[in-house]
Amino acid sequence: MTETSTKPYLLRALYEWCTDNGYTPYIVVSVDARTRVPMEFVKNGEIVLNISFEATGNLKMDNDFIHFKARFGGVAREIEVPVDNVSAIYARENGQGMAFEVRRDEPQGRKKRADGKKAQPVKESDTPARISAPVLTPVSNPATQDGDNEGDGKPDPEPPKTRSRPKLTRVK
Repeated sequence: MTETSTKPYLLRALYEWCTDNGYTPYIVVSVDARTRVPMEFVKNGEIVLNISFEATGNLKMDNDFIHFKARFGGVAREIEVPVDNVSAIYARENGQGMAFEVRRDEPQGRKKRADGKKAQPVKESDTPARISAPVLTPVSNPATQDGDNEGDGKPDPEPPKTRSRPKLTRVK
């Protein structure tokens, strides 16, 4: 019997941790032919998605796919992301989360989507070369580092970049 991947369970756990602590959960997704996202927001083959309760509708995190509805530029879209394509989940406010290596298998013809429909065939040219199995990467809390990384000679990681939200100013 094939063992189930821990990745979907870790994604659900970190999503719950973010929401329980009032943080905004974001996922970083590597886009390929199986990923249904607005392509105009994809940069360098990746897209960052806000999966908070306020930003999504009908969020469902299965073992194979993450499904939800979201608005992009005021237009409602159906989003479908293979769990295998999620490379990170983190809290926007403090950058804490977990990163994963994205595993790309050789195409096996048509794959079934979670809704039972058959996905479009994946072409060899659509997927990069195979990468090793997912590996968990620890993400340290910048607040607990003393700035020297215990003398390991590596530079300090940059803190996560945060964007401020636009503010509405009332003019009388």
